[in-house]
Amino acid sequence: MENLYVVVVTYNRADYLRNLLDSFARLGTRPARIIVVDNASSDHTADVVSAALAGGLPIEYARLSENVGGAGGFARGVELALSRGAEWLWLMDDDVEVLPGAVEALEKFTPDYSCLIGRRYDADGKPFFWQHHFVEALGIFLPVSRDVFKHSEVFRTNVGNFEGMLIKASLARSIGLPDPRFFITWDDLIYGWLAAQQTPVVYVNAFVIKKVRAQRQVDLGLRHLNDSSDLSRRYVMRNRGHVAHYLRAHGKFNRLGFGAGTALTFLKEIVRLVLVERTLKGTGALWRGWRESRAILADSGWKPMPPLPADPGGGRERD
Repeated sequence: MENLYVVVVTYNRADYLRNLLDSFARLGTRPARIIVVDNASSDHTADVVSAALAGGLPIEYARLSENVGGAGGFARGVELALSRGAEWLWLMDDDVEVLPGAVEALEKFTPDYSCLIGRRYDADGKPFFWQHHFVEALGIFLPVSRDVFKHSEVFRTNVGNFEGMLIKASLARSIGLPDPRFFITWDDLIYGWLAAQQTPVVYVNAFVIKKVRAQRQVDLGLRHLNDSSDLSRRYVMRNRGHVAHYLRAHGKFNRLGFGAGTALTFLKEIVRLVLVERTLKGTGALWRGWRESRAILADSGWKPMPPLPADPGGGRERD
């Protein structure tokens, strides 16, 4: 891949970031540049980046003045990567590590696809269950339980994931930056959905990433439920408002179906609270997020993120 840029967003997880950067250093084929977007961390993140730079990694460090969430961080990182002449962007959180041969494993799919997501391992080394499809009529994503790689090395999906989503720069320009209004949650799913409106988005049968941060989870057979937080619960519900607007912008909003999807989302979070965290104390955050989603839905001036101009430099790296 020519001019492969990695975009990493981090916030107060310096040790996870160090592990991720160390894994890049071990790659046989390294990216052209690693853009680390720091959401105003108060820990030793800057020292970790300095040490990685001293070790020879091609890092650009972008420290933000405030925490704009994962969505805002990825928006800034993608903007920087595109301005520097990236031709491919590899988007990932800070609590993963890349596996040896990852770049080569993904590269064999890039002649045919402009947006793809590789497979991941859990922190315990088991395959991470991630095979979803966004059901537009309900405005929710649902798991696909079958063995999606039984007959093919690719599974066509219509959602994204910022734990390793690889996207061609020309496609990123066409759909615009990740939407910072999401702050956290739904941002990567919708970014992948926007890409799928223009080109096939695929999940590929190549293990390229390992999740390092362990999470409590419950295996329900059809899907896994991980632990969460009140902040995440709030934004899962709040960002339903933005999801609805994106569906409307593409002529795919179904009021009754979306209402049912919102109820199912609320119910899923209640089940997560009960089965994974064994409490109901997070219900207040869900209700708060739902109320905020109503205000977003009522915003008549809401507009989707705009497409970006075509690259005037033809993909050449610029500073």
